[in-house]
Amino acid sequence: MKIVLIMVKKTSNTNIASLFEEYATRIKHYINLDIITLPELKNTKKMSEDNQKSLEGEQISRQLMPGDWIVLLDERGKEYRSVEFSSWIENKMNTVNKRLVFIIGGPYGFSEKIYGLANEKISLSKMTFSHQIIRLIFIEQLYRAFTIIKGEPYHHE
Repeated sequence: MKIVLIMVKKTSNTNIASLFEEYATRIKHYINLDIITLPELKNTKKMSEDNQKSLEGEQISRQLMPGDWIVLLDERGKEYRSVEFSSWIENKMNTVNKRLVFIIGGPYGFSEKIYGLANEKISLSKMTFSHQIIRLIFIEQLYRAFTIIKGEPYHHE
């Protein structure tokens, strides 16, 4: 199995980007991880939120392949504790044949098309975070999940 993380827009904050890259490098010790950062849309100030979500959705859908297990990071998704999330990841490693694809949308979320393609939704908190911060939180939790699976001392109960 391969994990793919699709994100809308690159991270403009260099501190966040640096920490993100650190965790991405660590994760690659455990599993094959591809990170796809979609280019920022142009002239979004002139677009409606729905139009922006639709165009981002088109960019996202071009990255998807048949057989992908698609998981949206969405405020309305299921919440997990870190240990529960590691069990969920371990289960997916045994049941997903091709790619486990996590998608972090833009500032307005996802188009209806992308919601329709999703197999699951996960929420990292009841609070709202910027799309730049959520990618750092998610990549750290993904790393944490693999250290829990491997019984390494990174996570403490």
